[in-house]
Amino acid sequence: MHNERITTSEKTDVLIIGSGAAGLRAALAAAATAPGVDVTLLTKSALKESNTRYAQGGIAVAMNVDDTLALHVQDTLVAGAGICDRAAVEAMVAEGVPRVSELLDWGANFDWEGTLPRFTQEAAHSRRRIVHKGDATGRETTDVLVQQVVNTARIRVLTNAFAVEVLTAEGQCYGVIALVEGEPVLLHAKVTILATGGLGRLYPCTSNPEVATGDGIAAAWRAGCELIDMEFVQFHPTTLCLDGAPNFLISEAVRGEGGQLITIRGERFMEKYHELGELAPRDVVSRAIQNEINQTGFPCVYLDVTHKPADFIVERFPTIFETTQRYGLDIRIDVIPVRPGAHFMMGGIRTNTEAETNVRGLYACGEVACTGVHGANRLASNSLLECLVYGARAGTNAAAFAQTQTVGVTPADSHIPDTATMVSADKVDDIRHTIRETLWKNVGIERNGEGLQETLAQLQEVAEAACTPLSLGDEGEQYTQGTCEAANMLDVARCITEAALLRTESRGAHYRSDFPERDDTAWHRRIILTRDKAPQWIELER
Repeated sequence: MHNERITTSEKTDVLIIGSGAAGLRAALAAAATAPGVDVTLLTKSALKESNTRYAQGGIAVAMNVDDTLALHVQDTLVAGAGICDRAAVEAMVAEGVPRVSELLDWGANFDWEGTLPRFTQEAAHSRRRIVHKGDATGRETTDVLVQQVVNTARIRVLTNAFAVEVLTAEGQCYGVIALVEGEPVLLHAKVTILATGGLGRLYPCTSNPEVATGDGIAAAWRAGCELIDMEFVQFHPTTLCLDGAPNFLISEAVRGEGGQLITIRGERFMEKYHELGELAPRDVVSRAIQNEINQTGFPCVYLDVTHKPADFIVERFPTIFETTQRYGLDIRIDVIPVRPGAHFMMGGIRTNTEAETNVRGLYACGEVACTGVHGANRLASNSLLECLVYGARAGTNAAAFAQTQTVGVTPADSHIPDTATMVSADKVDDIRHTIRETLWKNVGIERNGEGLQETLAQLQEVAEAACTPLSLGDEGEQYTQGTCEAANMLDVARCITEAALLRTESRGAHYRSDFPERDDTAWHRRIILTRDKAPQWIELER
């Protein structure tokens, strides 16, 4: 079964999987770095569909008159709770300035105030340093980058193309197996960049779109990549909690502009949890909201901006205003029902600051990757900054690598890797539901050893009952995007749970009720997971 040949195959020099800000920026950098290099960009859905598009708050960048690179670095390190990679943070912050300036040169229509962008405040930032376009910064950023990609002749875009497996031979990546418009295609590449985004859809309440099912992390893990910091899943404190409405993100910037969190009784509560109140780090705010929900038995708390001028609300938050209005809320006079939702993965595929993984010829950038810039808890609006900076680095370095490869690694007998699995088609919906419910219950905002052990056992039982080897042949069940997504979700869920069980302390977004304190003596280190190997540790300097 595992040696069935794929008859349809294509070749490219640089293959990029994912069309969020990281993937788009990588494609532009690759094309600019090496004029003779062909670039192919695969996207799971439409070209503009990604987590980037739904980012509201903005891009953190040290460009304001009272700001410095050093302050931005320090804020990032503090938010990361002691396990950020300083060199990676310093590179992101320093290179972020030219990357954002570049966006402006390309026509990004951010909000302005005089001769400077209109900087806003967000939680845990010591300065107003968030550039934005109302509350639709992600859409503006996506539109600008997509236009640049479309205008670059040597970038080929394949939409509705789902990367199923990363293919390797003798420790080097040589491309992917993909479903392109539903048909299997083997895409050979001299170098491959994973920019597949996050995994919020592993949880029932999330700000992420449908495409965020952890595919790149799972495929990389099966291909032998090291994963790191997988226990650190960030929950955004405020997603819309309204019957009939989607889990729509209510931006951090709402609190940055003075929004207040209140209980069903109309009482503010954040000051009893943190001296910064509503502007405390996201993990603190999320746990505080969940605690209030647990105490009151009510499914949400409320975010109140009714004390702000009505015109300001409409101008500053047009997307939130229009979306909530469609569901019967007028945020000029109504409070907004909110609850935490899965938002961002701080961990992922381990890379260095050059975006290289431990598999030769395979690079990663954006949310799917982990350079260590976010540590245990991402600072608000550093995500798009990371995508721009490390997307550009990935594209530049990958294109340079491709130029050293005279012939792409293309084994004569291309076949499905032995690690490849899928979920039986008739079990996909049940598996998705099981993963989401057990992760929300036991591997969410608050965890404990008993629940984590229970989850690992349940996920193992599900895998044994539902997973089957991937098949392209006439015999046996044929694979689809849905059957492969479910298998990816299962693999990633197990990695998150295993790392969470190993870290017997509370740090950043990882909170263990049975180990509620941060332990720098035993746990000033990071956890590496690799398929078929025992966990490894990176000890950090104190």
